[in-house]
Amino acid sequence: MKVLVTGAAGFIGYHVARRLAETKQCEVLGVDSLSDYYDVGLKRARLAELAAYEDFRFAQTDFADAGKFEPLVGAFKPDYVVHLGAQPGVRFSMENPAAYTRANLDGFASVLEACRLHRPRHLVFASSSSVYGGGATPPFREDDNTDQPVSYYGATKKANELMAAAYAFNHGLAITGLRFFTVYGPWGRPDMAPTLFARAICEGKPVRLFNSGRNLRDFTYIDDVVGAVLKILLYPAAPATTAPAAGDSPAATRPAGALRIFNLGHHRPVETLLFVQMLEQLLGRPAVTELLPPQPGDMYATCADLTKVQATFGFTPKVPLEEGLRHFVTWFRAYYRL
Repeated sequence: MKVLVTGAAGFIGYHVARRLAETKQCEVLGVDSLSDYYDVGLKRARLAELAAYEDFRFAQTDFADAGKFEPLVGAFKPDYVVHLGAQPGVRFSMENPAAYTRANLDGFASVLEACRLHRPRHLVFASSSSVYGGGATPPFREDDNTDQPVSYYGATKKANELMAAAYAFNHGLAITGLRFFTVYGPWGRPDMAPTLFARAICEGKPVRLFNSGRNLRDFTYIDDVVGAVLKILLYPAAPATTAPAAGDSPAATRPAGALRIFNLGHHRPVETLLFVQMLEQLLGRPAVTELLPPQPGDMYATCADLTKVQATFGFTPKVPLEEGLRHFVTWFRAYYRL
């Protein structure tokens, strides 16, 4: 089978593409624009790892450029699409919203339209725990109110879910959105807490902790996430029976499609201050902490209710934070030579 992975040079995209290529049962096309939001060298290092797999090919393309992306999809003819490309980062969305409009809104519209034209069996896309915003109380359930995102990043991810719902209903696409909860592990992004904190500790610089380190995060190890993504990818929802829409004649028919939304988290949130203390022990160095007030756009706590994904796919996180951080620190020291 053929699988197209957007954001293949990114953190989660790299791991998904690698796991697929390792199976030797599918042809993988990775797509990434190699944007300079963070160190492009890290992205190229991930691609160098993927280049060792004969079933992996890479195309440097901006999926938000529909004129280039749609013909690429048409030529490859994927059986499955995993859309993980996006402009990430809650805080950066407060400073540069145009980048999020381009990648997360225009980009997702381009992906949806390419899928409408070329009809993969299943489209799986990355949503985020940031959609919950101020309208839900942890643990977050998929049917909680998500109409109050507290960051523009969260708003774009909420918009993605609505866009996907419209395409599933109107064009008969099988689509699944995955709300990721603070994914971490080897090859992680340098702008995320594990790498930021580990670098600061190793270099003797202050670790900046907003809300005095009391924020709770549902840290989810990358291997748990990738296993769930691939299992979900292979099992699209059965097409739903769609009734005629308002204004249609009683005999009107619409293509049958389905949209599902699942949380992917660990369900054991940890205070960021405790997270830093765990890194201190693993790195063997003390941290210099700088306790700061809450940051605009940040959520106080994230915690995934996993009832739905456990009932549907039997998903249960297997890697505890202590073990996952050990794997991360081993990679971190080797890659950054610290």
